[in-house]
Amino acid sequence: MVLSAATVVPLALSTTAAHAATRVDNPFVGAGVYVNPEWSAKAAAEPGGSAVSNQPTAVWMDRIAAISGGNGTMGLRDHLNAAVQQAAGKPYVFQVVIYDLPGRDCAALASNGELGPTDLPRYKSEFIDPIAAILADPAYANLRIVTTVEIDSLPNLTTNAGGTATATAACDVMKANGNYVNGVGYALAKLGAIPNVYNYVDAGHHGWLGWDSNLQPAIDTIKQAATASGSTVNNVQGFIVNTANYGALHEPNFTVGDSVNGTSVRQSKWVDWNQYVDEASFAKAWRTKAIASGFNSNIGMLIDTSRNGWGGANRPAGPGPKTSVDAYVDGGRIDRRFQTGNWCNQSGAGLGERPKAAPEDGIAAYVWVKPPGESDGASSAIANDEGKGFDRMCDPTYTGNPRNNNNMSGALANAPVAGHWFSAQFQELLKNAYPAVGTSTADTTAPTAPTGLAATATSSSVSLTWTASTDNVGVTGYDVYRGGTLIGSTNSTSFADSGLTASTAYSYTVKAKDAAGNVSAASAALSVTTSAGGTTDTTAPTAPTNLAATTTSSSASLTWGASTDNVGVTGYNVYRGGTLIGSTTSTSYTDSGLSASTAYSYTVKAKDAAGNLSAAAAVTATTQSGTSTGGAGCTATYKVSSDWGAGFNADVTVTAGNTAIKSWKVTWTYAGNQQVTNLWNGTVSQSGQSVTVNNAGYNGAVAANGTTSFGFGGSYSGSNAVPTLTCTATS
Repeated sequence: MVLSAATVVPLALSTTAAHAATRVDNPFVGAGVYVNPEWSAKAAAEPGGSAVSNQPTAVWMDRIAAISGGNGTMGLRDHLNAAVQQAAGKPYVFQVVIYDLPGRDCAALASNGELGPTDLPRYKSEFIDPIAAILADPAYANLRIVTTVEIDSLPNLTTNAGGTATATAACDVMKANGNYVNGVGYALAKLGAIPNVYNYVDAGHHGWLGWDSNLQPAIDTIKQAATASGSTVNNVQGFIVNTANYGALHEPNFTVGDSVNGTSVRQSKWVDWNQYVDEASFAKAWRTKAIASGFNSNIGMLIDTSRNGWGGANRPAGPGPKTSVDAYVDGGRIDRRFQTGNWCNQSGAGLGERPKAAPEDGIAAYVWVKPPGESDGASSAIANDEGKGFDRMCDPTYTGNPRNNNNMSGALANAPVAGHWFSAQFQELLKNAYPAVGTSTADTTAPTAPTGLAATATSSSVSLTWTASTDNVGVTGYDVYRGGTLIGSTNSTSFADSGLTASTAYSYTVKAKDAAGNVSAASAALSVTTSAGGTTDTTAPTAPTNLAATTTSSSASLTWGASTDNVGVTGYNVYRGGTLIGSTTSTSYTDSGLSASTAYSYTVKAKDAAGNLSAAAAVTATTQSGTSTGGAGCTATYKVSSDWGAGFNADVTVTAGNTAIKSWKVTWTYAGNQQVTNLWNGTVSQSGQSVTVNNAGYNGAVAANGTTSFGFGGSYSGSNAVPTLTCTATS
């Protein structure tokens, strides 16, 4: 069954009649986006809803039955057929949420799914395989199909499993059985094999993963999934943040760098030592770290802005008072939730920025993945056949749990089961919309002109670099001119002009542009003269110097001294065991996803624009184990039992060897700035990064092969890597 589809689309359409299936870097640029007629009809039926009912929203595949539809609802093919009709031969994006993992949403109840924790075979054969077969139909080959892959799943393995303070038994099960990682890997491999499918993996939101202790581990977990079950990182076109959530797009009234009376904003109750205060800054940081971790450099970020407007009468007009850091933040913050962990039908929320392609540098699009008006979960227990439970976070009387620092839930009352239409929520979102419904958000401000234009030249080419421009919304690219003629565009701050004549002077300028089409003034002109002919560059750069490595149990961070070249070094290739694993223009590289207690051989070679490679610099790095190297009569293991971004608790187990011991001592050296603040079952001394713990009077004697333990609390900022321990004993 195909319902009549709304045909008004807010993103500009190309005038070309068709497009190739070959993937582009950003599928949203120059394309229309599918307007779901089922959601559009519900929105239009609401008072005032027709003002936004033409906005594109995603189609949710959240159970096996949703694939075929029925009982008056559209199935996946119905939606795709409607998208083809709306596209009318023009480039067109179809957004679909892939959301039915075994043991789904292990830290919540409202969004639990139909498949049990061990139902991975059913997930593959009854859910992913049928979806892939439909998406691969040649009838849909001209659509750009954008998937949002398994909301909340992999981030849960970082924060809600493995002994953290917020762990749940269900998440511990899913981390142990590997079905989240293997299920996502299978989905990425199966869907990524379809040329016109673009996979965007869910990356949580800043109020969940914005702490150093969460962000990189979450990226590492997603990379593990992206390379599981036959998948590779090439099956990931990007990531999406704030899916079905409420984090503010921008917090204009304060930054993490602000302080009040000498107290950092990060110390406020609201920010709680987070590194990010809004979704845009978090998304851009995630992208940078993901690329450094081995994901492709052309990945893009999506931000779900369907419900993060936080407008209406409660929207602050400026910063809060500087009487205290909490007053400053609470008075100025756009996000009006009780706490950033609150996720269910939030009171006071509003529609956010309308869907838009390439709105900011590094952001592929603002999207509405969660259709406004669809409930997050029931505010009281409601029997249903969709596997969705009752979560107290959807109860407006609930006073919270450790995952939201025991704050009130902030949920609206009288909500239906997750995914069902919730008229009161839609009206709340419409009332509080920002930008307000019916207002124009036209961007008329041009970016600043590029600065620092510089060049290197050969006899036939010129390589340009410049300093990035800034913009009130975001720079989307640069146009490069030679002698006043446009010769190319790029979204980076470099450009190579080739096919030139030897011994010839050329003049270059560069202009920045934004998504609204505003163009900056030209940079200062730069005159460049190509070198004489017959001087092909055959000189390789010098080898990198001082190659060194530091390790954790799962990663190796390499640094080296810069190479030199007769023309110019353009980058470095990094090899593990002779296999190229990445390239970088900086003098550092981090290789993650490694095995503990394993030796890896690395080499680094410099390269230039002519393709010459330097001799290799080599180093061997052994990952840490978290287990002691051993000493006389004992070993020790170290485990972080909880970590909240600014502090942590750790447990150390001491094991005697084959002979009983009378006393023991454990030592280690931290790689970061961790400080032990209190310790039990032992005595501690710390000097800088070096820590020594001796047994207490009552636990020094340990039987042969027996164990004892001590624990401690600590504080830190930055990273919190597990150290290598040394245990010594007297017998």
